[in-house]
Amino acid sequence: MATKIRLQRRGRKHYAFYSIVIADSRSPRDGKFTEKLGTYNPNTNPATVELNFERALYWVNNGATPTDTVRGILSREGVYLMKHLQGGVKKGAFDEAAAQAKFEAWKTAKVSALNGIKSAEEQAKRDSKKARLEAEKEVNAAIAKKVADKKAAEALAKAEAEAAAAAEAEAPAEEATEAPAEA
Repeated sequence: MATKIRLQRRGRKHYAFYSIVIADSRSPRDGKFTEKLGTYNPNTNPATVELNFERALYWVNNGATPTDTVRGILSREGVYLMKHLQGGVKKGAFDEAAAQAKFEAWKTAKVSALNGIKSAEEQAKRDSKKARLEAEKEVNAAIAKKVADKKAAEALAKAEAEAAAAAEAEAPAEEATEAPAEA
């Protein structure tokens, strides 16, 4: 029996969620499996992987062949690095403590790089939100200026109309006082 490490699709339509499983190479994608190693959620940014590291390392060391996607996932999680380091220990290139130290150094570098990416994304979101807020404030100020100009124009027109009406009211009153004087 040839074993494969593959993804088994879960989740709903248009929102894929995968289980990382050990299965016979002849079984269908969502069929019977031997062991579940973890989960993979590509919908988050960055993709979320929960993996039983020891069992994945065990299966890789015992010859289970992963699919291309799973190979990338295992590589990003450090399973292949640990396999490589264990091979160096077996050959006598370095001892187990040095291998573990190298793996821990790689892991901390990976975590700090991932945190840097997350903080850069959060900063970009904050900057984008601030820029949108400033643009909205500018638009609101322009609208407020237009409204104020329109109200000022209306008030000026109303004042002119009242002044004209007052002038017309004074003009007939003057004509009425002048008319009896002529007779």
